[in-house]
Amino acid sequence: MNISKVIAGVMKWGTWGAKFDTPSYEHIIKESIARGVTTFDHADIYGDYSTEEEFGNVLRKEPSLRRQMQLITKCGIRRPCVNRPQFKIKSYDTSLAHIVESVETSLKNLGTDYIDALLIHRPDFIMDADEIANAFDRLKEQGKVLHFGVSNFTPSQVSLLNSRFKVEINQIQASVAYLHPFTDGTLDQCQELGIIPMAWSPLGGGNIFAAEDDERMLRISAVAEMLATRYNSSPDVVLLSWLLQHPSRIVPVLGTSKVERIQSALTASELKLEREEWYMLWRASTGKEVA
Repeated sequence: MNISKVIAGVMKWGTWGAKFDTPSYEHIIKESIARGVTTFDHADIYGDYSTEEEFGNVLRKEPSLRRQMQLITKCGIRRPCVNRPQFKIKSYDTSLAHIVESVETSLKNLGTDYIDALLIHRPDFIMDADEIANAFDRLKEQGKVLHFGVSNFTPSQVSLLNSRFKVEINQIQASVAYLHPFTDGTLDQCQELGIIPMAWSPLGGGNIFAAEDDERMLRISAVAEMLATRYNSSPDVVLLSWLLQHPSRIVPVLGTSKVERIQSALTASELKLEREEWYMLWRASTGKEVA
């Protein structure tokens, strides 16, 4: 799958964050593409099921932009809100009917006839691997989805689905402040099976540099600041570089709505930490030397 070095996550572009109007969406889309950030990460639920359509308004206005980008979207969460009054409680649905219906709605909202990658947003505790595979086979045969993957799945859950179809992506929470994928087998499995790990919240949701009395975050921040000074960079770029150096080839999903943050993130691939420097950040996160 063709994806950019970093991915623009759109979750906070709409009503859940910046509340962009159409010109604002158009500006950040074009500025991202101009800088080489051509992959955009969606989910049907973002903005209470409104962000895809808001983004799609730009593509309907300028269809040529679609050929310059890759669109990822996710489905499988049923979230009660004004736009989905038929959902009584929050739940998961990975039935064939729901997946197909969700894709049809996303295609319409995004103003496109295909999605580059579809991810199951969360593990469904009663998911049927064969039914998901059937849905994916149908969508691929119809040319409506080109690639498939998951989000927030454990290694055993990925193994189950990978026994039915090729899992190409696992979008996971990963950062120096969230180390579980490094120790629970998730990133090992990505290397083993050639799965692309995409990291959401790659900077710890902004908590690392905002902490005032969290000793762990203060340790991480102090080391990041020291390395940023050493490399004439910035702490956020250092932490993105830390992720990028993992051999599973993690791709960060940026949660920002600011072009300058996107621009800054692109420099992370140019910064190469020494091995001991990488482990300085690991030690700052865990609070102890490795065993």
